[in-house]
Amino acid sequence: MTNTNVNEDHVIIWFRDDLRTVDNTALNHAIEADLPVIALFVATPMQWHEHHVAAIQIDFIHRRLRVLKQQLAELNIPLQVMQCNDFSESVDAIAEYCHQHRVVHVFANKQYPLNEQLRDEKLGVLLAQSGIKQSLFDDNYVLEPETILNREGELFKVFTPYRNAWIKRFSAEPSYPVTTSKEVVLSDTTSAMLADSTDIQSLGYPVIESVLWPVDEEAILQRLDTFCVTKAQDYHQQRDFPAIDGTSCLSPFLAIGALSARQCVYQLLQHFPYALEVNKEDGAFTWLNEIIWREFYGHLLHRYPELSKNHPFQDYTQYVRWQDNPTLLKAWQDGKTGFPIVDAAMRQLRATGWMHNRLRMITASFLTKDLLCDWRAGEQWFMQHLIDGDFASNNGGWQWAASTGTDSQPYFRVFNPTLQGQRFDPKGDFIRTWVKELAKVPDKYIHTPHQWDSSGSLDYPLPIVDHKEARLLAIEAFKQAKAVMDNHQ
Repeated sequence: MTNTNVNEDHVIIWFRDDLRTVDNTALNHAIEADLPVIALFVATPMQWHEHHVAAIQIDFIHRRLRVLKQQLAELNIPLQVMQCNDFSESVDAIAEYCHQHRVVHVFANKQYPLNEQLRDEKLGVLLAQSGIKQSLFDDNYVLEPETILNREGELFKVFTPYRNAWIKRFSAEPSYPVTTSKEVVLSDTTSAMLADSTDIQSLGYPVIESVLWPVDEEAILQRLDTFCVTKAQDYHQQRDFPAIDGTSCLSPFLAIGALSARQCVYQLLQHFPYALEVNKEDGAFTWLNEIIWREFYGHLLHRYPELSKNHPFQDYTQYVRWQDNPTLLKAWQDGKTGFPIVDAAMRQLRATGWMHNRLRMITASFLTKDLLCDWRAGEQWFMQHLIDGDFASNNGGWQWAASTGTDSQPYFRVFNPTLQGQRFDPKGDFIRTWVKELAKVPDKYIHTPHQWDSSGSLDYPLPIVDHKEARLLAIEAFKQAKAVMDNHQ
């Protein structure tokens, strides 16, 4: 028989981007408090809109919350979903909720973008005025921010030494998934909440269905295991080819916290214990390397709040004179640039809410270098459409491609979109999947359809820029930005 708490004091576990019961640091601490636990999720549709959160990601979260509600119920924890316009409203609403339900302690896992940090600080002050504790935990990354530092105690700004230090620290102090099996006590309040079978209503956001992505625990963990068993060992050879199912496709689950990075690393090392050894010719290491890139960008965001303010990491690049050309930007957004690999990628994004990683680099390079459009326009477009939208990773990836970030692509290295297509989609299989107009174009011309003798019969645009000319213009724009910076010093 389950114990019932008589005095009706409660603690709250506030879920944000950590929608799981397994390996959830804040949840484990809430359970250890030995008081009835109420789980809370706060929808903030106006804030999501301001942050350009994709509708497909919110639908994914909505579906996942239904699963989470069932999992929490098995732990005697009711899930309550409230809706506020934005973070400011949510602070007041949570504080009021705590007063109404005799909450003595609020537990949550940290979020690192600036607005989220300010929200948590404001709530902490408000709760403290009423004698309510707030405890926040580092949970989103395998290793906590500020733990991977150089000899001067500074955060690494170059990835390779960061990765080497990350591996060294993890090898010395492994961070693995933690579970709890402790029984949660009930109160009359939580018992009544658990008895309410009302479904989770709309989160107040436009709906784009995410049904291609499972939300139940078993299916998610099966995806992770299947990747480790069948794909990880060849990952380094297959990950760059979008027509091949060679990547893990786990990023959407990491983005909403349905899966933890610790679970990924643990499962990988169960199959490949040597993955911690640096070897670029090894698939398991190469995948671990991608997880560490995620950590790198997250740790940078934590240390440098200006990254949350649309600022480039490299100061001189604020003087790059980007072309404000809505026509070119729209052609890129619509997948109508006349460069087949770019167009196929952009159409995949709009249709599925996901894009292959190699294609993210190609399309970002094309927008920022070939079209000389501001990287922030691309960063925003990706966030508005990606089911795996993660601010730190998206910002880091865009600044890498645009040569504005730390340890980014040198500005004079500009992807040739045609050669990229020929290298990574040689027969045009991926292109034909998404650019139906090119279905009958011979392999020889699939990357340059405008050169085909019968190109006049195609309902497909000519290239909107000359790559060779655009490349030189981009390099010159960055050189001029450096000169402006030098003159200011």
